[in-house]
Amino acid sequence: MDTGTLLLAATPLGDARDASARLVDALGSADVIAAEDTRRVRSLASALGVAPGGKVVSYYEAVESSRTPMLLDALREGRTVLLVTDAGMPSVSDPGYRLVSACVAEQLPVTCLPGPSAVTTALAVSGLPSDRFCFEGFPPRKQGERRRWFGRLVAEERTCVLFEAPHRLADTLADAVSVLGGERRAAVCRELTKTYEEIRRGSLAELAAWAAEGVRGEITVVLGGAEPAAAADPAELVALVEERAAEGVRLKDAVAEVAELAGVRKKELYDAVLAARR
Repeated sequence: MDTGTLLLAATPLGDARDASARLVDALGSADVIAAEDTRRVRSLASALGVAPGGKVVSYYEAVESSRTPMLLDALREGRTVLLVTDAGMPSVSDPGYRLVSACVAEQLPVTCLPGPSAVTTALAVSGLPSDRFCFEGFPPRKQGERRRWFGRLVAEERTCVLFEAPHRLADTLADAVSVLGGERRAAVCRELTKTYEEIRRGSLAELAAWAAEGVRGEITVVLGGAEPAAAADPAELVALVEERAAEGVRLKDAVAEVAELAGVRKKELYDAVLAARR
Protein backbone atom coordinates (compact mmCIF):
# COMPACT_ATOMS: atom_id res chain seq x y z
CA MET A 1 0.00 0.00 0.00
CA ASP A 2 1.27 3.47 -0.88
CA THR A 3 1.72 5.82 2.06
CA GLY A 4 -0.13 9.09 2.35
CA THR A 5 1.41 12.55 2.26
CA LEU A 6 1.70 15.17 4.97
CA LEU A 7 0.74 18.60 3.61
CA LEU A 8 2.08 21.58 5.54
CA ALA A 9 -0.10 24.54 4.57
CA ALA A 10 0.41 28.22 5.30
CA THR A 11 -2.79 29.96 6.34
CA PRO A 12 -3.65 33.69 6.06
CA LEU A 13 -2.33 36.01 8.76
CA GLY A 14 -5.62 37.87 8.84
CA ASP A 15 -7.16 38.34 5.42
CA ALA A 16 -8.78 35.16 4.11
CA ARG A 17 -8.18 36.33 0.53
CA ASP A 18 -4.48 35.57 1.02
CA ALA A 19 -5.25 31.84 1.04
CA SER A 20 -3.76 29.95 -1.87
CA ALA A 21 -5.85 27.95 -4.32
CA ARG A 22 -3.93 24.86 -3.24
CA LEU A 23 -4.96 25.41 0.38
CA VAL A 24 -8.60 25.66 -0.67
CA ASP A 25 -8.30 22.40 -2.61
CA ALA A 26 -6.56 20.66 0.30
CA LEU A 27 -9.19 21.75 2.81
CA GLY A 28 -11.83 20.08 0.67
CA SER A 29 -9.92 16.93 -0.22
CA ALA A 30 -7.60 15.95 2.66
CA ASP A 31 -8.57 12.83 4.58
CA VAL A 32 -7.49 14.36 7.89
CA ILE A 33 -7.09 18.03 8.82
CA ALA A 34 -4.88 18.58 11.87
CA ALA A 35 -5.50 22.11 13.10
CA GLU A 36 -4.02 24.19 15.90
CA ASP A 37 -7.57 25.47 16.51
CA THR A 38 -10.42 23.49 14.96
CA ARG A 39 -12.82 26.42 15.27
CA ARG A 40 -10.48 28.68 13.34
CA VAL A 41 -9.93 26.25 10.50
CA ARG A 42 -13.68 25.70 10.14
CA SER A 43 -14.18 29.48 10.11
CA LEU A 44 -11.45 29.85 7.48
CA ALA A 45 -12.97 27.10 5.34
CA SER A 46 -16.36 28.82 5.56
CA ALA A 47 -14.84 32.15 4.51
CA LEU A 48 -13.25 30.40 1.53
CA GLY A 49 -16.49 28.71 0.56
CA VAL A 50 -15.25 25.16 1.06
CA ALA A 51 -16.42 22.39 3.38
CA PRO A 52 -13.69 20.35 5.13
CA GLY A 53 -13.59 17.07 3.26
CA GLY A 54 -12.06 14.92 5.98
CA LYS A 55 -11.94 14.47 9.72
CA VAL A 56 -10.86 17.61 11.60
CA VAL A 57 -8.72 17.01 14.71
CA SER A 58 -6.98 19.42 17.07
CA TYR A 59 -3.19 19.60 16.99
CA TYR A 60 -1.87 22.24 19.35
CA GLU A 61 1.23 22.37 21.54
CA ALA A 62 -0.22 20.54 24.55
CA VAL A 63 -1.39 17.56 22.48
CA GLU A 64 1.35 17.34 19.84
CA SER A 65 3.08 14.37 21.47
CA SER A 66 -0.11 12.39 22.03
CA ARG A 67 -1.66 13.14 18.62
CA THR A 68 1.43 12.55 16.47
CA PRO A 69 1.20 8.70 16.55
CA MET A 70 -2.41 8.83 15.33
CA LEU A 71 -1.48 11.08 12.42
CA LEU A 72 1.45 8.83 11.55
CA ASP A 73 -0.92 5.85 11.47
CA ALA A 74 -3.17 7.74 9.04
CA LEU A 75 -0.21 8.45 6.77
CA ARG A 76 0.98 4.84 6.88
CA GLU A 77 -2.54 3.79 5.84
CA GLY A 78 -2.31 5.95 2.72
CA ARG A 79 -4.33 8.95 3.89
CA THR A 80 -3.54 12.58 3.14
CA VAL A 81 -3.02 14.68 6.28
CA LEU A 82 -3.29 18.46 6.06
CA LEU A 83 -1.55 20.34 8.89
CA VAL A 84 -2.55 23.96 9.48
CA THR A 85 -1.99 26.42 12.30
CA ASP A 86 -3.85 29.57 13.28
CA ALA A 87 -1.84 31.79 10.92
CA GLY A 88 1.29 31.50 8.84
CA MET A 89 3.48 28.43 8.35
CA PRO A 90 3.33 25.34 10.60
CA SER A 91 6.56 24.60 12.53
CA VAL A 92 7.60 28.28 12.60
CA SER A 93 6.96 28.96 16.32
CA ASP A 94 3.80 26.89 15.80
CA PRO A 95 2.96 23.17 16.09
CA GLY A 96 4.31 20.90 13.37
CA TYR A 97 7.98 20.22 14.04
CA ARG A 98 7.39 16.94 15.91
CA LEU A 99 5.18 15.53 13.19
CA VAL A 100 7.52 16.55 10.38
CA SER A 101 10.52 15.07 12.21
CA ALA A 102 8.65 11.82 12.77
CA CYS A 103 7.70 11.64 9.08
CA VAL A 104 11.27 12.29 8.00
CA ALA A 105 12.51 9.56 10.34
CA GLU A 106 10.09 7.08 8.72
CA GLN A 107 10.65 8.42 5.21
CA LEU A 108 6.98 9.34 4.87
CA PRO A 109 6.28 11.98 2.18
CA VAL A 110 6.11 15.60 3.35
CA THR A 111 5.38 18.58 1.14
CA CYS A 112 4.43 22.21 1.63
CA LEU A 113 1.69 24.46 0.32
CA PRO A 114 3.54 27.80 0.66
CA GLY A 115 1.90 31.06 1.52
CA PRO A 116 1.71 33.78 4.19
CA SER A 117 4.46 34.12 6.78
CA ALA A 118 4.63 36.80 9.46
CA VAL A 119 8.43 36.49 9.44
CA THR A 120 9.02 37.40 5.80
CA THR A 121 6.07 39.82 5.66
CA ALA A 122 7.44 41.85 8.57
CA LEU A 123 10.95 41.71 7.14
CA ALA A 124 9.73 43.00 3.77
CA VAL A 125 7.87 46.02 5.19
CA SER A 126 10.37 46.87 7.94
CA GLY A 127 12.64 48.96 5.74
CA LEU A 128 15.65 47.17 7.25
CA PRO A 129 18.24 45.17 5.27
CA SER A 130 16.76 41.87 4.11
CA ASP A 131 19.64 40.29 2.19
CA ARG A 132 20.67 38.38 5.34
CA PHE A 133 18.43 37.75 8.33
CA CYS A 134 17.76 35.36 11.19
CA PHE A 135 14.61 34.34 13.05
CA GLU A 136 14.75 34.02 16.84
CA GLY A 137 11.19 33.04 17.76
CA PHE A 138 9.87 34.31 21.11
CA PRO A 139 12.23 35.89 23.69
CA PRO A 140 12.29 34.33 27.19
CA ARG A 141 9.57 35.58 29.54
CA LYS A 142 11.80 36.24 32.56
CA GLN A 143 13.76 39.49 32.48
CA GLY A 144 17.15 38.04 33.40
CA GLU A 145 16.95 35.31 30.77
CA ARG A 146 15.60 37.79 28.23
CA ARG A 147 18.52 40.18 28.75
CA ARG A 148 21.01 37.35 28.37
CA TRP A 149 19.11 36.33 25.22
CA PHE A 150 19.53 39.84 23.79
CA GLY A 151 23.18 39.71 24.83
CA ARG A 152 23.74 37.03 22.20
CA LEU A 153 22.48 39.48 19.57
CA VAL A 154 24.81 42.35 20.47
CA ALA A 155 27.26 41.54 17.68
CA GLU A 156 24.72 39.95 15.30
CA GLU A 157 25.08 41.79 11.99
CA ARG A 158 22.04 40.20 10.34
CA THR A 159 18.57 41.68 10.63
CA CYS A 160 16.68 39.69 13.28
CA VAL A 161 12.96 38.86 13.32
CA LEU A 162 11.20 37.82 16.52
CA PHE A 163 7.69 37.37 17.88
CA GLU A 164 6.32 38.79 21.12
CA ALA A 165 3.06 38.80 23.02
CA PRO A 166 1.48 42.29 23.17
CA HIS A 167 1.41 42.40 26.98
CA ARG A 168 5.17 41.72 27.13
CA LEU A 169 6.24 43.99 24.27
CA ALA A 170 7.01 47.06 26.42
CA ASP A 171 9.26 45.10 28.80
CA THR A 172 10.97 43.31 25.93
CA LEU A 173 11.76 46.54 24.07
CA ALA A 174 12.98 48.16 27.30
CA ASP A 175 15.38 45.24 27.81
CA ALA A 176 16.48 45.50 24.18
CA VAL A 177 17.35 49.16 24.78
CA SER A 178 19.35 48.24 27.90
CA VAL A 179 21.34 45.54 26.13
CA LEU A 180 21.53 46.61 22.48
CA GLY A 181 21.36 50.37 22.91
CA GLY A 182 18.59 52.81 22.19
CA GLU A 183 19.92 53.80 18.77
CA ARG A 184 19.57 50.35 17.17
CA ARG A 185 17.02 50.60 14.33
CA ALA A 186 13.94 48.42 14.52
CA ALA A 187 10.33 48.01 13.43
CA VAL A 188 7.28 46.74 15.27
CA CYS A 189 4.63 45.22 13.02
CA ARG A 190 1.18 44.92 14.54
CA GLU A 191 -1.81 43.05 13.10
CA LEU A 192 -0.13 42.31 9.75
CA THR A 193 -2.57 42.14 6.79
CA LYS A 194 -5.53 42.90 9.09
CA THR A 195 -7.84 45.93 9.10
CA TYR A 196 -5.84 47.77 11.76
CA GLU A 197 -2.37 46.87 10.51
CA GLU A 198 0.27 49.19 11.93
CA ILE A 199 4.00 49.39 11.18
CA ARG A 200 6.12 51.44 13.60
CA ARG A 201 9.69 52.14 12.52
CA GLY A 202 12.39 53.97 14.43
CA SER A 203 15.07 53.52 17.06
CA LEU A 204 14.63 51.00 19.85
CA ALA A 205 14.34 53.89 22.30
CA GLU A 206 11.51 55.46 20.30
CA LEU A 207 9.67 52.16 19.93
CA ALA A 208 10.08 51.33 23.63
CA ALA A 209 8.56 54.70 24.57
CA TRP A 210 5.63 54.08 22.21
CA ALA A 211 5.00 50.54 23.49
CA ALA A 212 5.05 51.68 27.13
CA GLU A 213 1.52 53.02 26.64
CA GLY A 214 0.24 49.52 25.85
CA VAL A 215 -0.13 47.64 22.58
CA ARG A 216 -2.71 45.16 21.30
CA GLY A 217 -2.74 42.56 18.57
CA GLU A 218 -0.34 40.07 17.01
CA ILE A 219 3.21 41.43 17.18
CA THR A 220 6.28 40.81 15.04
CA VAL A 221 9.49 42.73 15.80
CA VAL A 222 12.33 43.31 13.35
CA LEU A 223 15.71 44.37 14.76
CA GLY A 224 18.38 45.97 12.63
CA GLY A 225 21.76 44.26 12.70
CA ALA A 226 24.81 45.51 14.57
CA GLU A 227 27.31 47.67 12.74
CA PRO A 228 30.28 45.59 11.54
CA ALA A 229 33.09 45.75 14.06
CA ALA A 230 36.34 47.30 12.90
CA ALA A 231 38.95 44.67 12.14
CA ALA A 232 41.57 44.36 14.86
CA ASP A 233 45.23 45.09 14.12
CA PRO A 234 47.11 41.75 14.24
CA ALA A 235 50.05 43.50 15.92
CA GLU A 236 47.79 44.38 18.85
CA LEU A 237 46.93 40.72 19.33
CA VAL A 238 50.46 39.40 19.62
CA ALA A 239 50.47 39.70 23.41
CA LEU A 240 47.32 37.58 23.67
CA VAL A 241 48.89 34.87 21.52
CA GLU A 242 52.06 34.92 23.62
CA GLU A 243 49.99 34.61 26.82
CA ARG A 244 48.31 31.48 25.47
CA ALA A 245 51.67 30.12 24.31
CA ALA A 246 53.13 30.73 27.78
CA GLU A 247 50.32 28.61 29.21
CA GLY A 248 51.56 25.68 27.15
CA VAL A 249 49.32 26.03 24.08
CA ARG A 250 51.07 25.33 20.77
CA LEU A 251 51.79 28.53 18.87
CA LYS A 252 49.74 27.39 15.88
CA ASP A 253 46.74 26.64 18.12
CA ALA A 254 47.11 29.87 20.06
CA VAL A 255 47.13 31.86 16.83
CA ALA A 256 44.07 30.05 15.53
CA GLU A 257 42.18 30.63 18.78
CA VAL A 258 42.93 34.36 19.02
CA ALA A 259 42.40 34.93 15.29
CA GLU A 260 38.93 33.39 15.44
CA LEU A 261 37.89 35.47 18.45
CA ALA A 262 39.21 38.70 16.93
CA GLY A 263 38.04 38.05 13.39
CA VAL A 264 41.45 38.34 11.72
CA ARG A 265 43.28 36.05 9.32
CA LYS A 266 45.42 33.40 10.98
CA LYS A 267 48.33 33.93 8.58
CA GLU A 268 48.42 37.68 9.24
CA LEU A 269 48.43 37.11 13.00
CA TYR A 270 51.03 34.35 12.75
CA ASP A 271 53.31 36.61 10.70
CA ALA A 272 52.84 39.41 13.26
CA VAL A 273 53.86 37.08 16.08
CA LEU A 274 56.97 35.94 14.21
CA ALA A 275 57.87 39.56 13.39
CA ALA A 276 57.56 40.55 17.06
CA ARG A 277 59.74 37.65 18.14
CA ARG A 278 62.46 38.68 15.73
